[in-house]
Amino acid sequence: MNATVSPNRPALTSLDSISTTEEVPIPSDPLDRVIGQDRAVELARIAAYQRRHLLLVGPPGIGKSMTAQALALHLERPRQEIRVVHNPENPERPSVEVKGRDEVLVEREKARGLEGELLRPQDVPASVAERLGYRCARCGFYSTPAERYCPSCSNLKQPLPGGASGSGNPFRDLVGGLLELTVSPGGNPSESVRTTRLRDGVEEVVAYERAGDMIKLLDQRALERRRQQQRESPHKVLVKLDRTGFVMATGASDTELLGDVRHDPYGGHPQLGTPPYERVVAGAIHEAHEGVLFIDELPHLGPLQRQILTAMQEKRFPISGRNPQSAGASVRVDNVPCDFILVGACNIQDLPHILAPLRSRIAGGGYEVLLETTMPDTEANRLKLVQFCAQEIVSDGRIPHATKETILAFIQEARRRAEQVEGVHKALTLRLREMGGLLRTAGDIATVSHSPYIEVAHFKEALRRSRPIEEQIRERYGSYQGGIRSDSTEAQRQAMGYYYWNQHEGTGPGSPSSYG
Repeated sequence: MNATVSPNRPALTSLDSISTTEEVPIPSDPLDRVIGQDRAVELARIAAYQRRHLLLVGPPGIGKSMTAQALALHLERPRQEIRVVHNPENPERPSVEVKGRDEVLVEREKARGLEGELLRPQDVPASVAERLGYRCARCGFYSTPAERYCPSCSNLKQPLPGGASGSGNPFRDLVGGLLELTVSPGGNPSESVRTTRLRDGVEEVVAYERAGDMIKLLDQRALERRRQQQRESPHKVLVKLDRTGFVMATGASDTELLGDVRHDPYGGHPQLGTPPYERVVAGAIHEAHEGVLFIDELPHLGPLQRQILTAMQEKRFPISGRNPQSAGASVRVDNVPCDFILVGACNIQDLPHILAPLRSRIAGGGYEVLLETTMPDTEANRLKLVQFCAQEIVSDGRIPHATKETILAFIQEARRRAEQVEGVHKALTLRLREMGGLLRTAGDIATVSHSPYIEVAHFKEALRRSRPIEEQIRERYGSYQGGIRSDSTEAQRQAMGYYYWNQHEGTGPGSPSSYG
């Protein structure tokens, strides 16, 4: 049963007014869906309006990433497209061009008038539809290229190199693997396919390109017009106009974060290689231009924090090849815009590992917020937990709604966890990621039981099943060390050495307990 919420429902004022979470209204403002972090939400609104940075500090699962995503949705749509342009005088130093939204839309309209005929995937040759990712090579079923696995037969629509395809080509196993390796490595569909066709008895080159649910056909005249445009202004779109305003760079490498220049085995040779400007790849800091760059576990970036600081100060950061053995090492693009809002997050114990100048930059141009782990056990806050339950069910989409009795049991568990984990009485926990997991487990139990709602019995069973693994080990073996002894082989126990068994007296090899 998929959960849905009807729009235009009045705000929830009392738990007595509902019988299930299906009747609970969900706010349209994403910041209003952040539960219990009123101060962080207030500062996020200011940060979105004034373009300020944020540092969110607190344990996992209390709403740091949700706050960052909600902040991004309060920003205006991106207004600029960033392009890297070929420099004929010095190809290794491509230049940057920034186009406004109006200019880009005019260019698109002009290009649309010049190029292409839209066709249904069923109306193009089957081999072309396969290579573009529309047609399954095994069963012939048509679907969008975004679906790598066929909805009909559940196989890869484009088999991996060397795999049988079932397309009826008796030579596919011999030469098809080589073709797929060069055109679509790993079973990924091609962006475009060039072939020939007869028209009025004359053979001409045509190109088929993906265009959403349709396929664009470019005849020889359209291809020539496109080549003419490229000759006039050869460029590559580095950061698209139509992009998301939220970029997550948690755990990113220096290449992912700062950009790179791809290697070309031909060294950018004019006839054989790829021009340097086409090999430039944007980093997360550039993709977040005019938006939000979210980095969870910010201290784990280590020395890369200095580059983040430089990008924040200059609002521009060069892209260069990062592998000294690569042909891209000599390519550099200067002054690439990266005007982003940084939302960093970390745990309290990691706070000293954030670079002091970076902390200063955030505090000088934004806010630092210590997030809450509990909220007072009031009627208003209990209703917020009810809203949270409805949000989780709707966002999951695969579990049924919960009854009022289940909601009351959920609130009771939130109360118990606030007391036992946080040591706070008359409070409700805000470690809502764990609470959401508990609700989804109960929903899974209800779904496989074919129950129309999540009942209290399902929630109690979820509580039993969702116990931490350490608790399960203690219940079965009596202690964590007992679990280690039980699972370890004799060779592993010997490898643990003298000191381990000396610290656990009576448990070493040869002791009575070691033989059970």
